[in-house]
Amino acid sequence: MPPRITNPVTWQRAELLMQPAFIRVVDNLRKHLDTSTWTGTYEDVLIWPASTTDQTKALVTQLLQEMENATSEQADEIRKTLSRLPMPHPGYHLNLQRQGQQVSIDLWELCYQVCFLDYSPDNEAVSIDTSLIDELGEVDWLRLEDKTKELVKQVFENLPKD
Repeated sequence: MPPRITNPVTWQRAELLMQPAFIRVVDNLRKHLDTSTWTGTYEDVLIWPASTTDQTKALVTQLLQEMENATSEQADEIRKTLSRLPMPHPGYHLNLQRQGQQVSIDLWELCYQVCFLDYSPDNEAVSIDTSLIDELGEVDWLRLEDKTKELVKQVFENLPKD
C-alpha cells in the first residue's frame, strides 16, 4: 500500500523524488535483465487493501463499470456506495520468469524503498530520505542512482537460484 503522508513538507519532497526514482528503478531493472537469465514483462495491476474479499472486489469493479453509462443521479448513488467500500490503487509490476519459476516485483514498493528511510509496507509512517535531496532542494541524482542500483541489485540477488 502507498504510504500515508500527512505532512506537507514530506509530501512535497515525495513528489520531487517519486518520478525520478521510478525512472531509475525501471532503468536499473532493465540493465540487470539485459545480463540475467530471467525474462521480464511489465503489467498494470490493481492493488487492493489486504482485507478486501473477492466479493467486495467484484462489487467495486461492477459499480465502476456501471458508472460509465450511469445518469447523473445514478452516478451520485454509485459514488455514495463506493465511498463506503475499499478502493484499489493502481500498481505496476515486473513479472520475471525463468525455467518455470515466476516472481512478481512491485515497482512502486521499490520506489518507496528508494525515497523513504527504512520503508516497510507494514509501517504507514514514513520519513523521506533527505540524503537524496541536495542543499538547493533538488534531486541529488548521484545519490539517487547509487541507492537505486543497490536496491535493484538486492532484488536480483534474492531471486530463486537454479
